[in-house]
Amino acid sequence: MEHLEGRQSVLAALAARQRKFQVILVSQSAHDEKIRDVLDAAGAAGIPVKRVAGRDLDAMAHGATHGGVMAVCSAKPRTTEAQLLEILEGFSRPAMLLLIEGVEDARNLGFTLRSAEALGALAVLIKKHVWDFDPIEVARPASGAFERLPLVRFDDTGLIEKLRARGMRLLGCIAGAKRSIYEADLTGGIILAIGGEKRGLSGAVRGLCDGLVTIPTMEGAASLPLSHAAAIVLAEASRQRRAIG
Repeated sequence: MEHLEGRQSVLAALAARQRKFQVILVSQSAHDEKIRDVLDAAGAAGIPVKRVAGRDLDAMAHGATHGGVMAVCSAKPRTTEAQLLEILEGFSRPAMLLLIEGVEDARNLGFTLRSAEALGALAVLIKKHVWDFDPIEVARPASGAFERLPLVRFDDTGLIEKLRARGMRLLGCIAGAKRSIYEADLTGGIILAIGGEKRGLSGAVRGLCDGLVTIPTMEGAASLPLSHAAAIVLAEASRQRRAIG
């Protein structure tokens, strides 16, 4: 079992119905009207709610942003490759996926998932080593996206090859590419691959790419954090996709 902290994360997990809840802990000082949605959702799902002292929540939490709400529940199950392919089969429009190959910080990953959901990514593919992060540290900045988005771990390029065989294009975002994201076609079935700040995209992923694009930046500027780069690329892809209906 693990702890899930904060009203938004707990609500999203209750709605997603992927975790098994043992109990929801609420601070004794929390006003019912401010957490009514949590209380109602827990009641509807038959999950017990226990009032505890705020200091006890503070002692259990990773930080001070739990807002008086915490859940004790099972870990979120990971989406398998087979489940992802089934999701794609049932999706009526060309899908956009985000592939993350490297990330150095759990909060950075959480913010990336939040942008991915908001900008229309159907699922996020994440390299195996990223799962070493504490899920609580990822879930809080994701503001519910961690619960709702299908997250698929991949160990090698096999999944990418299967997706490309289904007609999806793989575009890698790297510094120094000849085409900018504003010149590239980001519509249709597409996988947008973003590498980490230190190592970027691996040679294996680059070798499978149908094209490489870059985010234009000022000369001499530092590289962008993964979460910022992903948000910029996803926003341009979303703009192009909305433009064609």
